Amino acid sequence: MDASKPAKAVKEAVEAATEALTDGPATEVPGAPGSAPPPLTEPTAAQEPLPPKREQGAPETRTPTGAPTGAPAVACGQQGAYLTTAQGARLRDTDHSLKAGPRGPVLLQDHHLREKITHFDHERIPERVVHARGAGAHGVFVGYGTAEGLTRAGFLGKGRKTDVFVRFSTVLGSRGSADTVRDTRGFATKFYTDEGTFDLVANNIPVFFIQDAIKFPDIIHAGKPHPDREIPQAQSAHDTFWDFVSLHTEAQHHTIWNMSDRGIPRSYRMMEGFGVHTFRLVNAAGETALVKFHWKPALGVHSLTWEEAQLLGGVDPDFHRRDLYDAIEAGAFPEWELGIQVLPDTPEETFAGIDLLDPTKIVPEELAPVQPVGRLTLNRTPTNFFAETEQVAFHVGHLPPGIDVTNDPLLQGRLFSYVDTQLTRLGGPNFSQIPVNRPHAPVNDMLRDGFHQHAVHAGVAPYRPNSLDGGNPFPAGDGENAFVDVPVRVAEAPKVRANPVSFDDHFSQARLFWLSMTDVEREHIVRAYTFELGKCYHQAIRERQLQCLANIDPVLCAQVATGLGLPAPEPTVPLADVTPSAALSQLGRDWPTDGRTVGIVVDAGADHGGLDEVRQAVFAAGMVPLLIAAHGGTVAGLPVQRTFATARSVEFDALLLAGAPAPAPDALPARDAKAGAADSPAVDPRVLLLVEECWRHAKAIGGWGPGTAVLRRVGVTDTPGVVTGEAATEVFGDVRQLLAAHRCWERFPASVG
Repeated sequence: MDASKPAKAVKEAVEAATEALTDGPATEVPGAPGSAPPPLTEPTAAQEPLPPKREQGAPETRTPTGAPTGAPAVACGQQGAYLTTAQGARLRDTDHSLKAGPRGPVLLQDHHLREKITHFDHERIPERVVHARGAGAHGVFVGYGTAEGLTRAGFLGKGRKTDVFVRFSTVLGSRGSADTVRDTRGFATKFYTDEGTFDLVANNIPVFFIQDAIKFPDIIHAGKPHPDREIPQAQSAHDTFWDFVSLHTEAQHHTIWNMSDRGIPRSYRMMEGFGVHTFRLVNAAGETALVKFHWKPALGVHSLTWEEAQLLGGVDPDFHRRDLYDAIEAGAFPEWELGIQVLPDTPEETFAGIDLLDPTKIVPEELAPVQPVGRLTLNRTPTNFFAETEQVAFHVGHLPPGIDVTNDPLLQGRLFSYVDTQLTRLGGPNFSQIPVNRPHAPVNDMLRDGFHQHAVHAGVAPYRPNSLDGGNPFPAGDGENAFVDVPVRVAEAPKVRANPVSFDDHFSQARLFWLSMTDVEREHIVRAYTFELGKCYHQAIRERQLQCLANIDPVLCAQVATGLGLPAPEPTVPLADVTPSAALSQLGRDWPTDGRTVGIVVDAGADHGGLDEVRQAVFAAGMVPLLIAAHGGTVAGLPVQRTFATARSVEFDALLLAGAPAPAPDALPARDAKAGAADSPAVDPRVLLLVEECWRHAKAIGGWGPGTAVLRRVGVTDTPGVVTGEAATEVFGDVRQLLAAHRCWERFPASVG
C-alpha cells in the first residue's frame, strides 16, 4: 500500500479483505457472532476494541462534504481500551448510581447516570412507515459500457467501479415483523458515483398497486394492521386490504404478482428487482430514450413454499437477513446484473400499445429485451445495523447527470414524499451528512445550519451571486457535466384531476401474468387467493374479489371460488387476448447453487465413512454443510451445528442422510413436540419429520448406507428428487444437480391447467 495516499491505501485494504473472502472455498460454517472466540471467564486485562469480522464493512470515511479522509473505517467506531463518558473522560464504574450512602437516594449530580439514561431513552428513531423491516449490505457495481451511447451517466462506463449500499425490505410489516411474510419486497440501491449519488429505489414486483401517488396513503392504510386492534401484522390476508383492491381494480395486476410465489422469495439473493417506473436517459449529444430498470439475480428467481414461509415465521423470523449475511460471510457473494429495457422516447410515451407512464403495466421482455449494463456484487455486511441500514436514506430524485424522471404520476409524488419522510425520521435536513448517506462527489450546495450539521463551512457568502467569497460556488456549464433537466415539451391541456384513458385497463396484464405461469405456479396462486380471501370476515368482500378474478381468467376464478365454497361469477368485461411471456415464470431453467445450505443427518454411534469427504465436497461447491446429530459437540471429529431438537427442515435447501439414528434420550413428546407419539420407533421421530417436511416442500433428498433405511421408512424412495446410493460424494453430486432447479416440482403433478 502507498502510505503517501491514505485514501487509496484504505480502498486497497478493503479490496484485499474482500479478496481474502474468495480465496478458495469456505471451510467454516458462517454465523459466529464476533471476530474472536470468547474466553470462558470474563476478561479483566484492558485491551483495544476487537476488529470487525472479516466480512464486515462500513461507509467509506468521507467528510460531510464528500472529501475522502484517508482514515480507516474503524476510525468511526469506538476508540481506546477504557470506558469513558461521551466527552472522553474515563470512568471507573458504570454499574452503580451515585448515592448518598449505600442505601441512600440517588444524587442529581450523577452526570454519568444522566448521560447514560438520556442517551438510552433516545436511542430509537421513528421507523419507516413502509419498508420498516429491512436488511442492508455494502458492495460494488461494475459497468459494462454497453449503455455509453444511451446516457452520460459515468458509472455505467466500461470497467467503472462504483461503491454501493443496498437495502432489502418488506413493505407492510413493522421493524419487528418476520422476514418471510407474503409481501412486496424493496430493493433499494445507493450508487456512490463520482458525479453524485444515484438511488435506484426498486421492488421485486415490476408494477405498483396504484397509478397516482395521491392514493399511496389509501393502499398502505388498507394493507397495514387494522387501526383498532393493530392486527394482523405484516400480511394482506384481511378485510381492509381486499376491500380496497376489489374496489380499486387498478391494484389487481400487482395483487396477482403478490399472490404468486414472488410474494414469498426464497432469499434476497434469489429475488429480481424492478425500477417500476419509466425513466429517461440522455446522452452526450442530448438524445433521449425511455428505459425501465431490471435487476437479474445470478442465482435465478426462486421462492419459498407457503408452508415453509409459515414455519419460518416462528422458527426463524430473521431468515432472509440471516441468509444474506451468512452468504457474504461464506464468500458466496450475492450478484445481480443491472439491465434496461430501451424504449423510444416518443411524444405519446407509449410502446406496443402500453402506456409507459402507467406504473401498473409492464413491457414484456419478448417485446423489449433486457439489455445488461453492469454487475452488482454484495461483499461486505454492515458493521453497525442502526448506523447504516436504519439510517440510510433513499430518494428517487437522487439522480446523476444522464438520468432523468418522466411524468409518471406515481413517480412525481414520490419525488416529494421521500425527502419529506427523511425530515421526520432523521431529525432534519442534514440527513445526507450521516456517514452511510455521504456522497462520494464534492459537495458545495450553499445549504447551511439546521439540526445535525456536521460540516464546518467556511466563507461568509452562502448565496449567489457573490463577490465576498470570490464568486464561489460557480454554476457548471455544458463542459463540466452538469445535471440537465431534459427539456421535454409539455402538452397544452387544462388542469384536471384525471388519468388518461389508457390507464383504465385494469385486467389485461393481470391475465397476461396468469397465462404466463406454469401449472405449478398457478396452483400456488390459487392457494394464495383461497387462503387470503378465506381470512376475510365479510363474504361480500370475497364475492367482490371473485368478480375481479373472473375478469382476469375464468379458470382462476372457478378454482378459488371452489376453495371458498362460493359460486364463480361470469366476467363483466371481455377477456383480453394476450400473448404469454415466458420471462414472467420462475421455473424451467437451471441456476448456480452458490450459498445453498445442505443438512447432513449423522448417527453418532455408527460408521461415518465418507462423511468428511461429502462435507468438504459441499464446501467446495460453494455451499454450506450443517451437521445434524442427536446432541451438540462433535461426530467423527467434525463439529455438529444442529441437533434433532433444534433443526427444522426450513433451514435447508437439501437434505442428506448419512445414518439412521435411533431415538435420542430427549425424543419425548413432553420435551420436544416434534418427537410425536411415544411409540419408540427404530429411527428418531424428529429425523423422520425432517425428511417428511423436506419431501413435502419438494426439496432434493439423498441418502447412502444406513441413511437409505430412513428414506424407506418414510416411504419416499423411488419418488422424484430422492437419490440413494452407496458412495456419499456421488449421492451429493446428484443432489447438487437437482438443486440447480431449486425444487423437484414433478413430485406433485398440478391439477390446474
